[in-house]
Amino acid sequence: MIRIFGFPLSPFVRKVHIIAAEKGIPIEMVLGRPGDPAPEFLAASPFRKIPAMQDGDFNLCDSTAIVTYLEAIEPSPSITPGNARQKARAIWFEEFADTILVAAGGKVLFNRFVGPTFLGIEGNEETAQQGVAELGPILDYLESQCGDGWLAGDNFSVGDVAVAVALRSLGYIGLEPDPATHPRTAAWYDRVKDRESWKAVAEREAKVMERVLTPAR
Repeated sequence: MIRIFGFPLSPFVRKVHIIAAEKGIPIEMVLGRPGDPAPEFLAASPFRKIPAMQDGDFNLCDSTAIVTYLEAIEPSPSITPGNARQKARAIWFEEFADTILVAAGGKVLFNRFVGPTFLGIEGNEETAQQGVAELGPILDYLESQCGDGWLAGDNFSVGDVAVAVALRSLGYIGLEPDPATHPRTAAWYDRVKDRESWKAVAEREAKVMERVLTPAR
C-alpha cells in the first residue's frame, strides 16, 4: 500500500488524499512532522517537504509530483480531463492555489492558528492582517471564475481539489467562502464538499485533528 507522510492540516497533504480517494487508490496516512522527522520520512523527503510518499522502494515528495504519479498509475478518473484548454486551466488552478492562495492564506493561518496552537509561539498579527488584505482580491478573482460547473470546465479536476483544500485550511480560522460576499465560490465549494472523496478525507482529518488538539490527561 502507498504510504503518505504528512500532517492533515496541510492543504498539500489533503490534496493528495483527495486525489487518491477520487481514484480509489488505497493509502496509509502516516503523520510526518518536518520538525521531528522519522528516518522513513527523511528517506522519502530529504528536504522535509510534506507530503512525502513511499510506494515500495519508490520515494517521492511534493504534492504535484505525487498526484502526477497517482494519475500515471491510475488514469481513471483523470485529474486533468477534457480538451487542451480545460487541461491547461486545471493545471493553472492548481498553480493558483499552491502559490497564490496558500501563500496569502498561510500568513493568516500560521500566525493565528498553527504557530500558537502547535508550536507554542505567538503569532504576528500584522503579518496576519497583511494576509487577510491579500486574500481579498484573490477571492474576488476566484468568484469571477466560478460558475455552475467546475473550475476547468465540465469535469472535476486537480484544479478544483487544489483550491478547495486550501479553502479548507482557511476554515480553521473562519475564512471559508462567505455566501454573502462570494456566492458563486461558496456554491462551488459546497459542491466539492458534497463529493464522497471529500467527505471521507474530511472525516478522517477531523478524527486526527481531534486527537492532536485534545490535551493529554
